[in-house]
Amino acid sequence: MSVCQTEGPSARRSGRPEVAGFFDARTNSVQYVVTDPNTQICAIIDPVLDYDEKSGSTATRSADAILEHVRARGLTIAWILDTHPHADHFSAAGYLKAVTGAPTAIGAHVVEVQCLWKAIYDLPEDFPPDGSQWDRLFKEGDCFQIGELDVRVMHSPGHTLCSVTYVVGDAAFIHDTLFMPDSGTARADFPGGDAAKLWHSVQAILSLPNETRLFTGHDYQPGGRPLAFESTVAQQKRENAHAQVADEVAFVALRTGRDRTLPMPKLILHALQVNIRGGRLPPADHGGKAFLKIPLNGLGRPPWE
Repeated sequence: MSVCQTEGPSARRSGRPEVAGFFDARTNSVQYVVTDPNTQICAIIDPVLDYDEKSGSTATRSADAILEHVRARGLTIAWILDTHPHADHFSAAGYLKAVTGAPTAIGAHVVEVQCLWKAIYDLPEDFPPDGSQWDRLFKEGDCFQIGELDVRVMHSPGHTLCSVTYVVGDAAFIHDTLFMPDSGTARADFPGGDAAKLWHSVQAILSLPNETRLFTGHDYQPGGRPLAFESTVAQQKRENAHAQVADEVAFVALRTGRDRTLPMPKLILHALQVNIRGGRLPPADHGGKAFLKIPLNGLGRPPWE
């Protein structure tokens, strides 16, 4: 676990949040605490619940490190936000809500994702695919506040059906739509993914002001370069080869061609059944044990590692 900060005197300008990024090396995921410097009110974005697939054990080390950061700085948590149901790690939103009481939220199209994965997992009828596992479901254009900072929600489908971008002042949390410029864009071949929709989501993000700070959901450190998770719209336009593709047709060809070569994430079948529950583990049986379901041959025949 490492923490990096984007702060300093300029961070206290109106509309400029302070951003702390927490990197989970096991899943290459970046979690964020975004804070209004005037009120010290914050939101947590895309927190990770630790999971070891070899032993089946879970832990809260990553989430607890975020809570310690919040406590040490005297912050008040206003929101626990997920950008989408993740395929490579468990969400800690449920744990953090239980500990802090802060409301949870995700994009409103999560109900479509729940319906899709309920069928894949053959979940029981008493699992409600209605988004009730979160306190609020955000639609395109919805606005809310983190302290005195205005937040705007952009529906950013393509990687998943329900992916959203949170635009907080001069910062945008773009999840897995765009990575750092040397890593291109997110894959769009998961159930419900769509490369054409991803193209339009990328264009919408690149239509934000050039100075907008973009915070991505993962960093894979290609070539062994140091960790990086912040770019700008201008930098993405200038350096990201996927952002420079001429049109939708060419982008879809590029993205689908690349996706056909990629194996599925090792935790996708483990994680989605937790994450469509708002980060809660499956209900325990009469003996007090919780179990994951792994559907065999449920995702077609993607490449193997």
